Amino acid sequence: MINKEDIQNQIVQAVGTVRRTNPMAGSITNTVTINFVANAQLAVGGSAAMVYLPDEGEFLAKVGGATYINVGTLLPIYEETLPSTAKVLHDTGKPWVLDPVAVGIGKLRTHLLRQFREYKPSVIRGNASEIIALAGLWGLDGGTGESNVRGVDSTDSVSAAKAAAVALAKWTGGVVAVSGKTDLITDGFVIVLSHGGSHFMEKITGAGCSLGGVVAVYATATSPFIAAITATAVYNLAGKRAESKVDGPGSFQVQFLDELYNATAADIANNPFEIEEV
Repeated sequence: MINKEDIQNQIVQAVGTVRRTNPMAGSITNTVTINFVANAQLAVGGSAAMVYLPDEGEFLAKVGGATYINVGTLLPIYEETLPSTAKVLHDTGKPWVLDPVAVGIGKLRTHLLRQFREYKPSVIRGNASEIIALAGLWGLDGGTGESNVRGVDSTDSVSAAKAAAVALAKWTGGVVAVSGKTDLITDGFVIVLSHGGSHFMEKITGAGCSLGGVVAVYATATSPFIAAITATAVYNLAGKRAESKVDGPGSFQVQFLDELYNATAADIANNPFEIEEV
């Protein structure tokens, strides 16, 4: 079993590599949050590229270090763009992050998310209700046939999504990150519980979406498991620090980006977390 010191050392290495190499992680993401996703990726040391056309998605999948796919605010063109991009990522072995925003709402979203089952994302990041609903859509343990997603909000606790997260991770051979009051990250065999964050994250648009983009940045430099842990840790650290310096969500968003930028590798590695065996 991986121990805490091993994880911390790998976090430090991942943060250092990203800041030194400025890797590109392309994104096909929610139109509501494109700006925030890109800015967060830049703040942690990555390079952002935001696209929505099929040929551009396939191009980024080939040349980028990792790719982030978010199914929020779907456009008709995404029926072609998202599966073709995911197929290239799968066939070339490139890491990619899936955010199943509002899973269970609408025919196109459901159709696309069903297709992604075979393309096995390296990391799935979502709230508890999204993770439970996706496991159900894919016919895996811990999932349900009905979605409890309310728009982009979760109505389930992180602990309620544990079985679904483990099942999804084992199916994909990758990692699942469940966002909530205490974040859960699992590779299907080990669970990491990460602490921190801020209540202001629920008052701004794009906290979860941008986290997925930052996971993709770190996935260019380390394993999907460490990438998800690192991104979650820096978000929890930056959220906690930003909250202590502001008095509202508008100023929080600006301060949060500053804290992402200023967080040291050691600070990120030392953000509180625990390890459990599945």
